[in-house]
Amino acid sequence: MPSPRPILIVEDDADLRTTLAEQIAVDGEFVAHEAGSAAQAAEKLAGADTRYDAILLDIGLPDADGRDFCARLRQDGKTMPVIMLTGADAEADVVRGLNAGANDYIAKPFRLPELLARLRAQLRVFDNSEDATFTIGHYLFRPAARLLLDPAKNRKVRLTDKECRILKYLLRANAEPVNRATLLADVWGFNSGVTTHTLETHIYRLRQKIESDPANPQLLLTDRGAYRLEPRVPERMAA
Repeated sequence: MPSPRPILIVEDDADLRTTLAEQIAVDGEFVAHEAGSAAQAAEKLAGADTRYDAILLDIGLPDADGRDFCARLRQDGKTMPVIMLTGADAEADVVRGLNAGANDYIAKPFRLPELLARLRAQLRVFDNSEDATFTIGHYLFRPAARLLLDPAKNRKVRLTDKECRILKYLLRANAEPVNRATLLADVWGFNSGVTTHTLETHIYRLRQKIESDPANPQLLLTDRGAYRLEPRVPERMAA
């Protein structure tokens, strides 16, 4: 099972925020981080090792209008889905929220199954969009284009569909090891004709493409018989 997808909840009502965080994390599909203001949210989003797959954003924050905060996120290049939470559902409010860059808009009080359905729908769209870009070492990973971009060297690394799916799964694991059987089932499905040798061959080819020294990998690691992706640039590589 993939690691839970990190979601940032920005809501000034502490009781609602805590309840929502607990509820969306129940099934293990998501893990919720909380912020009670735009300033707290900005601080969390600025973390060097922080990645959020989506944001649930209240309109009425104590230090900002959620729509203005959303617009600033888009200006700063943040492309993850944003779903506005609000007590106002007049057409003018909906239009203003969407024009600010929100992907969807849900009025309070809302039912959790509806919110989760909308969240999953936005994540599916985003995961397959050109906007979905992730950092792996010194590369920018664009799954929709099956590309790794190396801006420093102005180089593009083209990936096969299977290579792309391997990287996506390992990236979702948040640097935790993933065993071979799990990767095989996710990337190839339960196909009796595919063996661990097939996976090992793809890992070998991926390392040839992305590692400076494939014999001593720094990004795509073998960890206790499993595979792990180290998305941060090791110091000796960054130097």
